[in-house]
Amino acid sequence: MAVDGFEPYQLEDAELYNRRRWWLGLTWGDLLDRASDLYPSKEVLVDDAHRFTNAELRDKVDRLAVGLMRTGVKERDFVLLQLPNWHEFVISYFALQKIGAIVILLVARHGLAEINYLCSLTNPTTWILPEKYKSIDYMHLIESVMRSNDGLKKIILTRAGENHGFFSLEKLIEETQLDQTALEELALRRPDPMEVATITPTGGTTGLPKAVPRIHNDFVANVEYHSRAWEITSNDVVLTVAPVSHGQGMLCGVGGAFFNFAKFVLADSTTPENICRIIEKEKVTAFPTVPAVVQRIVNLPDLATYNLSSLRKIYSGGAPSAPELVKSVYEKLNCKFVNAYGSAEGSCAMTRLDDDFETICTTVGKKDCPYNRFKIIDQYEQDVPAGEEGELVTKGPTIFTGYFKSSDENKKVFTKDGFFKTGDLAKIDEKECITITRRIKETILRGGETISAVGIERLISSHPSVADVAVIGIPDKDLGERIGAYVQLKPGSTLTFEELIVYLKSIGASVLQLPERVEFIEHIPLTNIGKADKKTLRDDIKKRLGIGSDSTVVATHVHPAFTDRKADS
Repeated sequence: MAVDGFEPYQLEDAELYNRRRWWLGLTWGDLLDRASDLYPSKEVLVDDAHRFTNAELRDKVDRLAVGLMRTGVKERDFVLLQLPNWHEFVISYFALQKIGAIVILLVARHGLAEINYLCSLTNPTTWILPEKYKSIDYMHLIESVMRSNDGLKKIILTRAGENHGFFSLEKLIEETQLDQTALEELALRRPDPMEVATITPTGGTTGLPKAVPRIHNDFVANVEYHSRAWEITSNDVVLTVAPVSHGQGMLCGVGGAFFNFAKFVLADSTTPENICRIIEKEKVTAFPTVPAVVQRIVNLPDLATYNLSSLRKIYSGGAPSAPELVKSVYEKLNCKFVNAYGSAEGSCAMTRLDDDFETICTTVGKKDCPYNRFKIIDQYEQDVPAGEEGELVTKGPTIFTGYFKSSDENKKVFTKDGFFKTGDLAKIDEKECITITRRIKETILRGGETISAVGIERLISSHPSVADVAVIGIPDKDLGERIGAYVQLKPGSTLTFEELIVYLKSIGASVLQLPERVEFIEHIPLTNIGKADKKTLRDDIKKRLGIGSDSTVVATHVHPAFTDRKADS
């Protein structure tokens, strides 16, 4: 039975993917069951509080699954799952998958606006979340969301007190008996692999999230080929510190570990000292993360005091990785570096472990799944020659088929022949390596010129004193926008505006790539998924310039050297 609002795969595509075994016919629940059947006594999951073997984890998952059935969670019910990097997330996710529910993945800091919007799309019946997490008290949020969503009847709390009046995740597990009848009922709830498994909100920094539905078949295929590309095996220990419910946490963490029978370590801290301690203690071999976290690790003054010899490969995605960062990983951590590109929609690529330094630094490698089709098109949807820039579009067994209940949007983001428009401008060379040149919407419009913010970020990040950078457009009454850069320096480094401009000119930056205002700050603010939070930076620059949100005529303070910029330098 199709879920209303989901765009199913074209019949001929689904038949091809099944016939060629690009889809394996596995569900997410099958991944857990395979691991526990093959390696019951192997330690598989570690977090801040507990350690589980495959058999122990499956017992918890099955108990919760039956308990959820007893509370009335039905097949194809939408369920909000909002847990941080705790083992309870893994247990809840697999339990919901085994009973055929559709999991809406929320990060811990999703708030009222995002949750209410997703509720309006999906009408969830159940919400699994903590009572508190760090500085967040969810009780007020629960009241507000339930007040606006009549269909949300079941609240299940974990790590909570006794007097909240809601279901307890721990009690559902402890009080459920796994007799033969319960196990038979659970087996009957296994979903068809063509059913929708999850809804993943996109990780934009502005506006409300889009809802990305993934069926078991395409999501598991995404997991399979992505993990194969950076060679995850049963001998690996995979560490996740980014939100586990985000795309990278699911694809590289939960999926990559359980598909390949690896050990999965969940950490709830992104401080470099804590990460190094965990790598040392758990003998982590594979670490998917974002460039900002890698930068903090390689910049640790006492890095040499940690034994990180187990670490064999770092996977970095979500933002460009500067050559200096890659070099630091090889020199200081003595491990491989994978430069990755990915999206919640399933379009993924990465460099390989045996790629040369230049390929890793200048491209995002090749598509992860050889059976996907990647191509570059122009504005008229015509293919462009190899090496020329255009929009990257994708189609295949790991690519989604459309945003949930967004028929108008889907008409815009798919080509006439069914390719998903990623929104990224890119080039593909003769070796099929992909270079992302810029995000189509991540541009600065200055005096009629469209300027890539990402391109300027790459230039600035090549300066040896720069740890991180984010480039934004600054409102200007004359030109529309001017170029602004927020720069985070490496510890102990100094840099002035003038020195940065001299450097950029020395490496060939054009006049349109020179920032007109630079703010040196201690840390670049990040979104929940580890990307530069440019919405926060845009708000910050307006405050610095005294620009009100309702201003229609604005001007920016520009460094004197650029008040009359010429086009010949």
